[in-house]
Amino acid sequence: MGVKLEILRMLVYLSFPVGVFWVSNQAEFFQRHVIDRKREIFPPDNPERRRAMAELKQRLREGKGTQA
Repeated sequence: MGVKLEILRMLVYLSFPVGVFWVSNQAEFFQRHVIDRKREIFPPDNPERRRAMAELKQRLREGKGTQA
């Protein structure tokens, strides 16, 4: 009984990190959880947003920023 229990424990101890490593290195997992999240946080460049940001910077430099 003792040897079988030790073999089972060793199997569990070794299979968990190997399983996590295998799952985290799947291309679909990486695409879904890392690349898509990065695109969500840092969206692609938008020329209209860039123009609006330049206009806001210019207004702030002139002192006409957010004053009503």
